Amino acid sequence: MTKKEIEEVYQIIKEYHEKYLKKHGVKLPQLKNSKGAYTKDALVLVYLARFYPSTVTATKHELTVFIRNFYPDTNDVQQARHLGAQKGWFISAGGRDNVHVHKLGEYRLITLERPYPHFKGHRIETTGDWGIIKQQYGNRCATCGSEEGKRNLQYPNTITKLQKSHIDPFKPLTEGNIFPQCQKCNRAYRNFWVFDERGRIRGIANPAIIKKCKDEIKRKIYRILYNEYKGANPNEQ
Repeated sequence: MTKKEIEEVYQIIKEYHEKYLKKHGVKLPQLKNSKGAYTKDALVLVYLARFYPSTVTATKHELTVFIRNFYPDTNDVQQARHLGAQKGWFISAGGRDNVHVHKLGEYRLITLERPYPHFKGHRIETTGDWGIIKQQYGNRCATCGSEEGKRNLQYPNTITKLQKSHIDPFKPLTEGNIFPQCQKCNRAYRNFWVFDERGRIRGIANPAIIKKCKDEIKRKIYRILYNEYKGANPNEQ
């Protein structure tokens, strides 16, 4: 690609970003750094968007060869993967279970009109304002990513309604301990788990959940606790 083509494609990306992605917290990489050199993130994004909206797959090797035109010492380009799940651009990485790209080592920009599924790009600020909290999560369920007012991703016959949920059920449902979950996730997870701000489980809140486990899992948990507490009688603790 010529410098003119790079800048033209970048301008297209910039316009789509302003219209569709900025509000979701997706950050547009600078085209050039303080020294006037193209940034790797921008170059990879431009390469993947060069035929937009008719996007095509690109291999990691292709991306690496392209980047070496500007950074000759580059060994392995990782920007495509990072721009996706981590930074919110809807770029799919190849894999057996991927519906867009099947081959490992290939990438494809799916669209510039929606962020990467489940991306939560805004920094989560402590607030008691329910409307602001939902906005920080892109008006999506923190657990499954379903968007409020639209079909639930897991239950297509259900329209998503976001409900206030505990991040940590040990604490009251007050400022700093609220995140949005759709009605399905809120009902399913109840008060069993402690979450982090991104909706990932990081602990057990209600030990009764262990009763729902298979006997094999119960025995493994028992062994772990038995060893940790050196076989002590729990009623004597």
